[in-house]
Amino acid sequence: MTEPILAVERLCKQFASRNGDIHALEDISFSVIMGEFVCIVGPSGCGKTTLLRILAGLIEPDQGQVCLHEQPLRGPQSKIGVVFQKPNLMPWRTVFDNVTLPLQIRRLPAEEAKARVTAVLKMVGLLDFATAYPRELSGGMQQRVAIARALVYDPEILLLDEPFGALDALTREHLNHELLQLWQASGKTVIMVTHNIREAVFLSGRVVVLTKRPGRVADIIPIPLPRPRPESLFYDSEFSALAYKVRQAIR
Repeated sequence: MTEPILAVERLCKQFASRNGDIHALEDISFSVIMGEFVCIVGPSGCGKTTLLRILAGLIEPDQGQVCLHEQPLRGPQSKIGVVFQKPNLMPWRTVFDNVTLPLQIRRLPAEEAKARVTAVLKMVGLLDFATAYPRELSGGMQQRVAIARALVYDPEILLLDEPFGALDALTREHLNHELLQLWQASGKTVIMVTHNIREAVFLSGRVVVLTKRPGRVADIIPIPLPRPRPESLFYDSEFSALAYKVRQAIR
C-alpha cells in the first residue's frame, strides 16, 4: 500500500470563549496519499477551516498529530501551500509582484524568481495579466493569482479553504474545471475544504465528511468517477447519486 504523504492521527482541538470551551474537533483521523485530490465537507461550524489550519501548521492541535512524510508537523512548511477564501492580494502590487512575494521573502535570486513566477502564471492562465493590479481583475482571476502565489515555491501539498465560495455559480463551475486541469498538470496533492457537495464530488477522489461540532469523521466516501471530468458531469445520474450519498452522510 502506498505510504501517505499526510497522516492525521486522532486530532482534537478546542477554543476558549466567554461562554466556555468550544470543542471544534474530536478524534479526527484520515490519511492522504501523494497526488490525491481530497475534499472535506460538513455542516457549518463543524471545524473544517480549523482542521485545514492545523494541516497547514498554522495552529496546533490539543491532542493528536499531523505527520508529513511520517514526520510530525511542527509549524508551517514550504512543502505545504495554502489558499484561503479571500485572495488577500496586496492592491499596490501587480499580479507578477504579488506572486513573487513569497520568493522575495525567501531571498531567492531575482532571475530564478522571475522564471518561477512566469512559469506559474502561465500554468494558471494569467501570464497576459502579469502587469495588472488586483482591482483590474475579476474575483475568479484574483483567486487564480492566490493559487499561483501558493504554487510558486513548488509545494508538494496544496490546501484550499473554500477558494471559490464568494463567486457566482457559473464562475465557480468554470474554475472547478480549471482547478482539475491545474491539479492534473502539476501533480500536486490537493486537500480542499468546501461547503458545496456537488463541487466536492466533481473535484475529488475521496470526500471526507465531518459531523456537526465537535467535528468527527462521519464517513470517507470514494468518488470512482472517471477522469478527466467534463463540466457536463454535473448532470450525470451517477454523479447525482454520489452527491446524494455525501449529503446523507452529513445528515
